[in-house]
Amino acid sequence: MPIAVGDRLPDVTFRTLTESGPKPVSTADLFAGKTMVLFGVPGAFTPTCHNTHLPGFLKEAEAFKAKGVAGIAVVAVNDPFVMGAWAKETGGAGAITFLSDGNAEFAKATGLDVDLSMAGLGIRCRRFSMLVEDGVVRKINIEEAPGKAELSSASTLICQL
Repeated sequence: MPIAVGDRLPDVTFRTLTESGPKPVSTADLFAGKTMVLFGVPGAFTPTCHNTHLPGFLKEAEAFKAKGVAGIAVVAVNDPFVMGAWAKETGGAGAITFLSDGNAEFAKATGLDVDLSMAGLGIRCRRFSMLVEDGVVRKINIEEAPGKAELSSASTLICQL
């Protein structure tokens, strides 16, 4: 069963790419004492993720800040180098924190994992968006189909705040 409103994010470690290489960052460090938006995608550079989902959050970044959101993060089951390249390619570096869940630990711990082996992608993260306050989920939107980014879109989440 997927994570739900009122649940605390599991204690996992992501990787982010810095100038000195991959750096670990825990859910506790990232979300403690802050209101954050977290959205998940099946994969960096995949069509819906790259062309629709991520651009919506980049476009709405200032609107989220105006509503008291301290930051936006995206998570995918990709390595930190791919996530770093995606941040650079999309212009999202600095506006969004790109989190690598390379072993799908977060996806599995939250029940947001999906087996996309039939498409050659292996275990991935389901597409979702959530509002997190001090590590606790306050809003969550989970897509049923990996190729859709409607329910989990930035515009849907911002209307819920």
